[in-house]
Amino acid sequence: MDSVTLDDTQAKGAQRAIPDADHAVANRTHGFDNARLRKDFADQGAFLYLDDFLAPEVTAQLVASARGLLGEVNRNYLPGHKQGGSVSRHTIDRLAPFIAELYRSEELIGWLEQLSGDKLMVSPADDPHAYALYYYTRSGDHIGWHYDTSYYDGRRYTLLLGVIDESTCRLDYELHTRDDSKPDEPGSVQIPPGGLVFFDGDKLRHRISPMGENEMRVSLTFEYVTDPNMRPWKRVISNMKDAIAYFGFRQVFRQLMKKNGDAA
Repeated sequence: MDSVTLDDTQAKGAQRAIPDADHAVANRTHGFDNARLRKDFADQGAFLYLDDFLAPEVTAQLVASARGLLGEVNRNYLPGHKQGGSVSRHTIDRLAPFIAELYRSEELIGWLEQLSGDKLMVSPADDPHAYALYYYTRSGDHIGWHYDTSYYDGRRYTLLLGVIDESTCRLDYELHTRDDSKPDEPGSVQIPPGGLVFFDGDKLRHRISPMGENEMRVSLTFEYVTDPNMRPWKRVISNMKDAIAYFGFRQVFRQLMKKNGDAA
């Protein structure tokens, strides 16, 4: 599965068909019952799943971008916890700018603010996790149970979008694990292309179940914060975690190396 790429005709066609992110999001979200979705999000402890969110033309562009970036994937393996591949926002900025445009969509951020009740901001420019693609392309690829722990001074929300799903992988999760007033509530979903999961990273315990033979799954995550400040020692820990467990040192520290080069 790792060798799948777009041919020249497909790549050129995808570039010609790039949609306007704000317009595409607005066309979808303006038809939603946002009051009900907000209630669902709150009742489920800051968690929401929609199996049909993105407009078809947006999903098609994300699929084209994901296949086009296969050659940029950094593979990683942490025994007993995770196996898979990742592409950070720094590489996406260079090679798939539509993803960055979608991440910054005012329509998207405004809609997520309605759900969360928080004022959301984009992650700082040196955060490789701000938006990233995650590739499961080999048998056994998975990630174990975890929280999307925030190292920021405020909360960090995760938006997970389905891009490619030719797999049996599932997002398994447990709601209310940090709320003593409610019993834990297990759940499991298989996120189709264009589907959405939105949650508070510090509240949702979750995992991706292992990949089977000859399967492929690619997901896209956006991270939004309520306070973009991070203490320097936490930034060091966050960068090292991302370098070792996700993107590799080159992708994580690309922005820092660029800044140092400009200063020289």
